[in-house]
Amino acid sequence: MFKRSFRSTDRVDKVVKLKKSYRDPAKLSKLQKSFDQSPPVGSTLTSPVVTFTVGKEGRLFAAHEDVLSLSPFFAAACRGQFLEAESKRIDLPDEEPEIFSCVLEYLYKGDYYPRLIHNKRKGSWELEDAVSSPNPENPGGRGSVEATIYISSVGEHLLRDTVIYCAGEKYGLEELKRLALRKQGLQSGIEVSTILRSARYAYDNTPDTDSRLRAHYLALIIRCRKTFKRSGTMQTEMESGGKLFFDLFVALCNHVDDIVEMG
Repeated sequence: MFKRSFRSTDRVDKVVKLKKSYRDPAKLSKLQKSFDQSPPVGSTLTSPVVTFTVGKEGRLFAAHEDVLSLSPFFAAACRGQFLEAESKRIDLPDEEPEIFSCVLEYLYKGDYYPRLIHNKRKGSWELEDAVSSPNPENPGGRGSVEATIYISSVGEHLLRDTVIYCAGEKYGLEELKRLALRKQGLQSGIEVSTILRSARYAYDNTPDTDSRLRAHYLALIIRCRKTFKRSGTMQTEMESGGKLFFDLFVALCNHVDDIVEMG
């Protein structure tokens, strides 16, 4: 899983406090209405519609079977025991509606809000709100979209793209995982406690063979080690233990070995 060094290409440069995210039902409703406006290329969307009941509050979503079939998980669910044959309804009580909304948007459009945009002039990738409404205090941020989201199963705010990456893992969407990781790499100004909570979530919701999201967090902690070293949250988390910190120990040893070899 681990390479000898962690020369990450992500751009999280500093670790400072970030305002907590919030839910905006109006925006989510607008997002859901947009699904049918941009059908997948080559698809006529004439397949049956499946209804999802998502989360503890039972929020309703709808999607076409031919779009859902892009995910091995949903393709199997549409054929299996999760689907109520007569109503074509699938219940997902443990899912987060906001995250599920992003997954559906990705299945229909190949991206989720805010979209990833390539700035040809700068030769770099940016998020669409950061392009249209640049924030000089946080040039790598999301603009009007918060980087974090409240996850009810955890009872805390986590990095939104980490949760989406883990959803991509669950639903068998490798391209969604790559997209989420690239978007997270554009974030900056995230506080230590949020990073550590998100890293734990990543470890809890990815297999041990994951070599991208887990390595991303290890590389970030190593690169910003002075900030993490001063953090009381880091000390508390390390005392609690877990595989994350053994992997971090191995990564740090490899990092030191590389420095010694270069010297």
